[in-house]
Amino acid sequence: RYFADVPTIVVGPGVKTGVPILTDNPREVGPDRIVNTLAAHTLYGGPAVVVDFGTSTNFDVVSARGEFLGGALAPGIEISVDALAARAARLFKVELVEPRSVIGKNTSESLQSGLLYGFAGQVDGLVRRISDELGGQPVVLATGGLSHLMFNVCETLDHHEPDLTLHGLRLVHERNR
Repeated sequence: RYFADVPTIVVGPGVKTGVPILTDNPREVGPDRIVNTLAAHTLYGGPAVVVDFGTSTNFDVVSARGEFLGGALAPGIEISVDALAARAARLFKVELVEPRSVIGKNTSESLQSGLLYGFAGQVDGLVRRISDELGGQPVVLATGGLSHLMFNVCETLDHHEPDLTLHGLRLVHERNR
């Protein structure tokens, strides 16, 4: 639309990604999850888990052969901040930064602690359960808008790849020239 002379590729059915989608309904899988799978497998092999900290927190599970096996979806951190501010009379939006300590000494720090360390516990717990189900130790990648913050507080994240989705889009483009 903005670049009339530049061909565009929309990731979806019919586009060559090289990623087998081994889910009950492959058409339900978002294109971001497919390109993240492709990029993760290209960069690190498999098995792998991509944790994408965006609007939702996506856990994308990649087999040793580069297949998308499925995963888990959870509310994103910012959506949780918005929900607390909207539904709890005395709570408010806070800046998402690491607090001084886990034990907050005021409402802002308590919210920051609960959000960051609570989500870190969720991430670590899900990654451990996914690893158990896979029967091995996958490489775990963090990407997405808040990955820089969560990478420092999660115990199970191995690599920070802030541009993983863009890398995957480049790979899809190369496969469809």
